[in-house]
Amino acid sequence: MSAVLNEDQRSIAELIADQKPGHALDQRFYTDPAIYELEIERIINRNWILAGHVSQLPDPGDFKVLNVATESAIIVRGSDGELKAFANVCRHRGSLVCLESAGHVDKFVCPYHGWTYDIDGKLFAARNMPDDFDMSAHSLNPVSVDVIHGLIFVCFTDTPRSLEGAKRDLAEPMAMFGFENMKVAAQKSYEIPANWKLSIENYQECYHCASAHPEYARMHTLMLDREKRERVQGKMLAKMDACGVKNMFFDHIDTAARPGEMGYGYSRTALFDKYKTGSKDGGPVAPLLGDFTDYDGGASDFSFGAFSFLLAYSDHVVAYVFTPIDHNSSNCEIYWLVRRDAEEGKDYDVDELTWLWDVTTQHDKEIIANNSKGVHSKYYRPGPFSGMERAERIYIEWILQELQRA
Repeated sequence: MSAVLNEDQRSIAELIADQKPGHALDQRFYTDPAIYELEIERIINRNWILAGHVSQLPDPGDFKVLNVATESAIIVRGSDGELKAFANVCRHRGSLVCLESAGHVDKFVCPYHGWTYDIDGKLFAARNMPDDFDMSAHSLNPVSVDVIHGLIFVCFTDTPRSLEGAKRDLAEPMAMFGFENMKVAAQKSYEIPANWKLSIENYQECYHCASAHPEYARMHTLMLDREKRERVQGKMLAKMDACGVKNMFFDHIDTAARPGEMGYGYSRTALFDKYKTGSKDGGPVAPLLGDFTDYDGGASDFSFGAFSFLLAYSDHVVAYVFTPIDHNSSNCEIYWLVRRDAEEGKDYDVDELTWLWDVTTQHDKEIIANNSKGVHSKYYRPGPFSGMERAERIYIEWILQELQRA
């Protein structure tokens, strides 16, 4: 714990009230365990988190596990063919039931005392229990799960925010890319030694891209300020119709969105000339997606709530999911999606497909770790945001708002 934190005796409410508009967060928002506990209650467990794609769980008994802060969920294709999610907590004495990250089972057996559950979460075996023990009262606890056009989302509350707006308003752009007909071609985890907010704040801004990400910067115009970026959009806009791309620039994604709903959004930005997609040479790395008939020279951004972000090229999609591990560390999970009928080794090479966002994330991991070290210093003071950090500013304003929402 830093010297600054030891000297700061303000309450959390006072800390929020003292936040200077247009500036980075106070040190304690990244270092204080009490604030992290409040974030778990009011932000982390209340928001939907991307957990994968339906193609990963095609058959009854197929499962995967999502770990977020203090919670763990088993997502499984049930006996009726529907997706279900359960808390990965045995109803006996609380052990984790499922220790594997993914796989196929015909039952879940707690490794501690052998309590056994079917793939619909019902307890059907528990040794040496009293005669009046009611197995039906000890099923695995359900966790909220839903699907947005092929993408699986989980929320650790019984009263999650509505996804109906996202399903409705994102239906057209997601259909254009054919999300329901995709598959996960690769998945990688990156553990970051930093508070989860630092990880997401870094993703929210491209103020650092020109100096920190040479591979990204040579192809993406998002690193330009808004005025310059708008000037280079013309070629992409002129090609959209001929390439099967609809111009749908809507943005109500300031994370808060409408009351009672999860925030979401979509936009498309031009790549620099000669780049068709995010690859070493700018050439295709997979078959065209969905309705695309050619490359328009653009890439789309989707956002889903507070933790999940997608970059959709014409031939593949990169999904970023940021989750807390504890108050000093976080995880970045990346999914690379391609057309479902694409064949590895024939239609795409995994190393070429993952190259850009693997190298970029490795750089970001170091950047964020160094940011965290500086934030923990007694010399840290929140500085002002640049004009290219608008999304980050909106994001931290939303965090402060949510921390005050009982």
